[in-house]
Formats: sequence, structure tokens, C-alpha cells
Amino acid sequence: MNANKFVKKYTMVLALLVVFVFFTYLTGGRLLLAQNISNLLLQNAYVLIMACGMLLCILTGGNVDLSIGSTLCLSAALSAKLLSMGISPFVAILASIAVACVIGVWQGWLIGYIHIPPFICTLAGMFLFRGIARVILDSKTVPIMDKKFLSLFTSYIQIPGLDVNQRVISSMVVGIIVAVIITAYTFIAERKKVKKGYETSGFGLTAARVCIFDLVILFYAYKLMSYKGIPIMLIWILIVVAIFAFITSSTVFGRYFYAVGGNEKATRLSGIDPRRVYFWAYFLMSLLAGLSGLLVVARIGSVDGNMGSSYEMDAIASCFIGGASAYGGSGTVQGIMIGAILLGVINQGMSILGLPDQYQYIVKGAVLLGAVVFDVVSNHKTGKS
Repeated sequence: MNANKFVKKYTMVLALLVVFVFFTYLTGGRLLLAQNISNLLLQNAYVLIMACGMLLCILTGGNVDLSIGSTLCLSAALSAKLLSMGISPFVAILASIAVACVIGVWQGWLIGYIHIPPFICTLAGMFLFRGIARVILDSKTVPIMDKKFLSLFTSYIQIPGLDVNQRVISSMVVGIIVAVIITAYTFIAERKKVKKGYETSGFGLTAARVCIFDLVILFYAYKLMSYKGIPIMLIWILIVVAIFAFITSSTVFGRYFYAVGGNEKATRLSGIDPRRVYFWAYFLMSLLAGLSGLLVVARIGSVDGNMGSSYEMDAIASCFIGGASAYGGSGTVQGIMIGAILLGVINQGMSILGLPDQYQYIVKGAVLLGAVVFDVVSNHKTGKS
């Protein structure tokens, strides 16, 4: 792999590294504090999760879901209201997820089978669902007081006997185990590709990539060990990311989204029903928005009618920054995770510096525009228009 191909393939990874080092320098190393490193993913949990669903929508042809911020708000509002009435937290969670599923079925049916343009359908949903959320809340702020509900999303994993004082050793143990599993899996997969005659990156590049990835995992585990340990919310994130990474990369169902975005007419002629693909894209997107609502309300501890405003833009930006094509048919879960973390580093770095919100919008807008321009220019170079 020559230098040009390497830079093009790992552009966002290099950009993330540069941005991280830049803000570490500007903040005098405060970005590297254990609490900040731990909060980096927790504060952006909703972005990491909803970006997985948004990727499916974008893959179908550059479409997006503008209603997910309102769906998140509605899910959070319903759970908070039920909990304030003394309802069991498990019932509240199921009810919130069920409402998100109903929204997904409704919008998936309208977009996939009635052929309502996704932009119009989800724009209407953005107003409709937020209005319903405000009706449920009666335009008030409702706090979350149920400890069982909060513990399901905001507690930390600690092992008695192993984790003592201020050193949560279990975090480092888990980090080492994960690093070993990833290393073994990567080289086994590489060996299988070589046996089957597939083109590979080469042992040297694969070893370097795995080494860097393992170092990042161990560094993160070390920081968690120095703070409170592994947060439950991180487990939720990893479960969702792992499921959607597997779906999009290793299943026939996942390849349907790429096929529809690449050439919908050819996909239809090959026997695949694009209507079902659109339906599942928006159904899964709403489901993840509902789950994100539970995570956000648990982390914040209360909900009001403005919760989730512009969250859809963060998910969309993460996808495009992470390499999803504005034309559809291209993008990976791994890429959008890098895009989401890049935005998170920018937000956290500017917050530590005490810069006003308007500068965050300027920087995020510039980064998003640059990513899309890069995608468009690359597509024109390969003959796609």
C-alpha cells in the first residue's frame, strides 16, 4: 500500500490523532485526565449509538432521519413520567422502547411502502414527536429519582476483592483480555484471507494497525482504572456497535443497504425488495433513538421538552465525517465511530478551554464541510457523479 492509498484510507484516523494531540497541548494535558477520558465516550454515548442507525439510512442513498432527536426526547419523557408515577423501571424502559419501535414502524412504512420522501417524513416527525413529548411532560422538567433505573445505565462495574481503594484493577484486566482477543481475531482473519487468495494489507501494516489499536485500548483501560472503573453505559455502547458492525460487514441483510444505495434499480431487478430495506433502516434508527433517550435521561438525571435538540445533526455529522458517502452505498461502523469520537474530542476540548458554544458550531461545521468535500472530490475522481 503506497502513501497516497494509506492516507486516503486512514484520513479520519490521522485527523483524530492530530485533533487529540492539538487539544491536549492547548488544555495543558487536562484532556488526558482520567475523568475526562472516561467522560469522553459517556457524554457522546447517544451519538455513538444513533450514528449506527443513521449509517443505515445514509447507505440507502444519502438519506437521513431528522426525527431522532425528537424520538429520543419522547422516549426519555415517557420513561421519566412513568417513573414519577411509581411505575417499575423495567416497565418504563419497555414502554419507551415500544414507543420508539412504533415510531420506527410508522416511518419505515411511510418511507418504504408509501414512498414519502425521507426528508419530508422525518421532518414532520421531528415536530410531531417533540410536541407529544412536551404534552407528556406538561412543559415541565421531570427529574429521575429511581435508583434502579439509574443503576442500569450510569453505574460502574467493580469486582469486590480485586478493586480496592482508588485503583479499579478489573478495568485493566478487561482491557488486556480485549486486546488479546482483538489481536488473535485479526491475525486469524488475515491468515484466512491469504489462504483464500484475497488481497491483504500485508503482515507489517496489519501488525502496526493492531498494535496501535491495542495501545489505545490499554491506555483507555488504564484511565478507567484510575477513575471509577468500567461504566455500564460503555457496555451498552459496545453491544450496539458490535451488533451493527457485524450486521453491516458480515450478513447478507447488511449488504442489502449497500446494494440499494449503490444502484436501487439493479437491486430491485436482482430480486431484493428496496421497500423492506428502507423500512428496516428507519425502524432500526428509531429503535436506537429510543435506547439513546434512556441513556441520556439517566446520565443527565432529568428531562425537559428541549432534550435532544440538534442531536440528529451530531449523528449525521459523525457519519459523513467518518467516511459515509453523501451519495449512499459506502460507509462503515468503524468509520462513523471515529467520526463521533472526533466530534467528541472537539466538544470536550473546547469545553475545557471554556470557549463559547458558537465556536463549537463553527469548528464542527468546518469539519463536516471538509469531510463532505473530500468525499465528493474522491467520488468524482473515481467517475461517480
